[in-house]
Amino acid sequence: MRIDEIAARLGAEFEGPAAWEPTGAAALDQAGPTEIAFANAALAAAESAAGCIIGPPDCPALPGRTVIRVPQPRAAFARTLRWLYPPAALAPGVHATAQVDSRARLGDGVSIGPYSIVEADAIIGSGTVIGSHCRIGAGVTLGEASLLHGNVTLYPGVRIGARAVLHSGAVIGADGFGFVFTQGHYEKFPQVGIVELGDDVEIGANTCIDRAALGVTRIGDGSKLDNMVHIAHNCQIGKHVVIAAQTGFAGGVTVGDYAVIGGQVGVGERARIESRAVIGSGAGILSAKIVRAGEPVWGTPARPLRQYLTQLASLSRVADLRRKLREK
Repeated sequence: MRIDEIAARLGAEFEGPAAWEPTGAAALDQAGPTEIAFANAALAAAESAAGCIIGPPDCPALPGRTVIRVPQPRAAFARTLRWLYPPAALAPGVHATAQVDSRARLGDGVSIGPYSIVEADAIIGSGTVIGSHCRIGAGVTLGEASLLHGNVTLYPGVRIGARAVLHSGAVIGADGFGFVFTQGHYEKFPQVGIVELGDDVEIGANTCIDRAALGVTRIGDGSKLDNMVHIAHNCQIGKHVVIAAQTGFAGGVTVGDYAVIGGQVGVGERARIESRAVIGSGAGILSAKIVRAGEPVWGTPARPLRQYLTQLASLSRVADLRRKLREK
């Protein structure tokens, strides 16, 4: 794709050489004269050797090079990457080693890879790609244009919207961790609910989302979960929520729309995280705690970032204070 075609697709102005095709894309400090890169700051753009730079509106002209000016360079670069590196097209059809129950319903253009299993009454939307060694349980609904990488497991009854992306090792719909202690031992509380994922959801590798004990565990439209995230039974995750790796939610947690949750966060049962709240990496949210939208929270137990930093600074002075006391 030529540079002027990229600019046209972005609906952006540009200047400099246009009738050439980049050989690829690269980071700003590593790109060469035949590659395209992006810069969020005008000064950084001037220091790069990239042949084409997607930069901010105040990006200066670069002699002998092309500059495409956009309000959000990173977002424009992300779209450009999709055009330069389209996913490999897979031929529709069911691999000879796959097993598809006769009662399953496949939409047009579905591709099912080697050794995958689709059980009875599953509904697979048009254009969906299922990689190798996946298991689609009975009664699963999987929306159109979705992508399951290899070794994904969807337990019976799971419902997933359109354009979902599930990475290898994801397990959706396993039993929640529900037990009743009685007469000196634990008895299993049957987990008879389901899991629902909205449209445009992405689930990272080895992430687990448990089915509800009763009712629904729900992930809203556009939410993105990183690798090795655990969502327990009956959690309600809103729309466009971002959750980084190794974060775990106990049962019944509610997360509002557009919340941002860092890595290795632990969230206790029935906690409530409000819309647009921000939780820093490694924070601990106590059971039934309410995290308000506004200032980011940090630490364990989680508290407003300014308070956390003040306490951390005070703690760093404790050793000095002890030394001074001993000297008196």
